Amino acid sequence: MRDHVYLIAEAGVNHNGSLALAKKMIEVAVDAGADVVKFQTFQAKNIASKQAPKAKYQTQTTSEKESQLEMLQRLELNEEMHLLLMEHCKKCSIEFLSTPFDLDSIELLDRLGIELFKIPSGEITNLPYLRQIAKKKKPVIISTGMALLGEIEQTLQVFLEAGLSYDQITLLHCNTEYPTPLQDVNLRAMQTIASAFPGVRIGYSDHTHGIEIPIAAVAMGAQVIEKHFTLDRNMEGPDHKASLEPHELKAMVKAIRNVEQAFGTGIKHPSPSELKNKIIARKSIMAKRVIQAGELFSEDNLTVKRPGNGISPMRWDEIIGKKAIRNFQEDELIEL
Repeated sequence: MRDHVYLIAEAGVNHNGSLALAKKMIEVAVDAGADVVKFQTFQAKNIASKQAPKAKYQTQTTSEKESQLEMLQRLELNEEMHLLLMEHCKKCSIEFLSTPFDLDSIELLDRLGIELFKIPSGEITNLPYLRQIAKKKKPVIISTGMALLGEIEQTLQVFLEAGLSYDQITLLHCNTEYPTPLQDVNLRAMQTIASAFPGVRIGYSDHTHGIEIPIAAVAMGAQVIEKHFTLDRNMEGPDHKASLEPHELKAMVKAIRNVEQAFGTGIKHPSPSELKNKIIARKSIMAKRVIQAGELFSEDNLTVKRPGNGISPMRWDEIIGKKAIRNFQEDELIEL
């Protein structure tokens, strides 16, 4: 990952199982300026039983007659599709990433040469899954939706025991409601995570409507931002409604890059752009009226006005009581 905010454009399953749509999403992510486009890798039969219910938001955006298993089967990407998408990412000069949801998918992505594993919130308590990824000894980004600090600590311990260091681990604060109500975002929890696990990179995975909250997260210290996007929010599918459309994704990336530029070094000093205004905006000690040579400077015959190319008003006490070395006209800069 890079020094600047790492922006993950989450395509997820918004390709609806279509390779053509997935490729188009890659192009949209590139146009927006994201660092990486991320998909989801799973075998539906490995992650959901026939009895597994859908989340409420999924029943509102997909057929009620369709089970979670059936829904997921429609959204699977096979190995060949992964290879074609990775090739398209390479052609478009953007990083490819995908989240595995089962053990077989971990092995598939590792075999395909994924350099980084993204762990979704739902797997943060899946010990066999976590251990399987930890064995790969690759950097990880872990979403922490629904988790307590203690659960995050247990997850971290799995990776630390496997030999990963804190600087190889990123924790994303997250809320797993789609879309997330603003009052449930709790951005300060991201800072709590940073304080609890110093040395770990922090970030934010967003499921709110709009782009304001990810921008605020960056201002609060997020080093990684993950945000779902879609080609069209009105498409059928579980995640489209809580996703950004292409123009919104582009606006979010631009805004975050602008905020990044504004961070600066933290050293308080005049910037090159404002130095030219220093003389114009600041003031100098001047003659309030005509002052005769030998007359003592006082509050009666001195004033402070622009421009600031004379004696600084911070030397006021030093000037009061001294003798004028020559005549001064009204509004003339005082000299010692």
